Amino acid sequence: MTTELPLLATPAHGVPPLVDSDAEFSTACDELAHGSGPIAIDAERASGIRYGQRAFLVQLRRANAGTFLLDSEVLADLSPLNSAFGADEWVIHSVTQDLPCLQERGMRPEALFDTELAARMLGWDKFGLAAVAERTLGVRLAKEHSAADWSKRPLPKEWLNYAALDVEVLLPIRDFLREALIDADKWEFASQEFEHLLDFEPKYFAEPWRRTHGLTKLKSRKDIAKVRELWTARDEMAAETDTAPSRILRDRDLVGLAQSRVHSSDDIMATWPKLSRADAGRLYRAYRKATRLTGDELPGRREVNAAQTRTPFSHTDIKDRVSALKAAMAEVAEEHDIPHDVLLQPAIVKALGAQPRVDVEEFLVERGARPWQVELSAPALRDTIETLPAA
Repeated sequence: MTTELPLLATPAHGVPPLVDSDAEFSTACDELAHGSGPIAIDAERASGIRYGQRAFLVQLRRANAGTFLLDSEVLADLSPLNSAFGADEWVIHSVTQDLPCLQERGMRPEALFDTELAARMLGWDKFGLAAVAERTLGVRLAKEHSAADWSKRPLPKEWLNYAALDVEVLLPIRDFLREALIDADKWEFASQEFEHLLDFEPKYFAEPWRRTHGLTKLKSRKDIAKVRELWTARDEMAAETDTAPSRILRDRDLVGLAQSRVHSSDDIMATWPKLSRADAGRLYRAYRKATRLTGDELPGRREVNAAQTRTPFSHTDIKDRVSALKAAMAEVAEEHDIPHDVLLQPAIVKALGAQPRVDVEEFLVERGARPWQVELSAPALRDTIETLPAA
């Protein structure tokens, strides 16, 4: 019989008060500046409820300073924290998720430790914060408020309790993972990844509407144009009302609307009655605009990739080459017990498969691979390419 791990229910020193005034924030910065060592940082958003990915609460913890919960909707500029932290390390679980919303508030780290990435580099199958806390500290974290509407005010006490616990565990988790990486001879690999994350920016899409789920099912350029216009109208409506776009109309509904033959806003409301008449009218105007586009104005069936290079290989040849390169990388990943997508980004492997004979090391470096990735990946990729047919 498996013994259940103890639940970490409350912070060791209680739930700190919410910092929601300039005076309180100034005091918090001073206390954090006089703390010592790494800083545990977390942020709570309202994904799926509000527009965008901004932080509604920022949690901080540092030795000899304590835990601070910042109302980042009221305290729009958190840049004074940069000088309070100096060059000390920020400990974040999943930097790519939280760093963008912290940057929106002016926060800029000089050193990072990503506990999620560290767990992945160690080959752990489960790397969510709760799973990592169980494995490293032997405690359970309650996660019932992870999808809460953090834009709500006032924030319930139990939510603040939950938020404080997330940063309370980060520093001891960091210490455990650092030692584990050193023991596994992966600390240098992780250090290079953490330094690389300092320059992380969310991926930019020239045509974000093409991320609409279900779009690839559409074959008609006219229907694709309808999705583009409907997506744009929905995004504008969402931004104006600070509402997640999916709360206005889901992606599958946009695709369904594009495939339908509606003649008025009433037709739209008949299928999606939750829409207001004004919203239905706005969507119908977008729909009608798409139906009136000329052939030259219609979008292509696929996104144009400006960075795409000419290749002497056929589509089938590229597919076979990429499959061979992926198989080689899978072997290297298994040998070093590192996930293949951490060992080397799949997009780089795919791009390499479309190239004629190239200097593999140089190719990887040009596309942003870190030295440790080049060292482990290049030999296997080069040997595999030499076995493949020439163009």
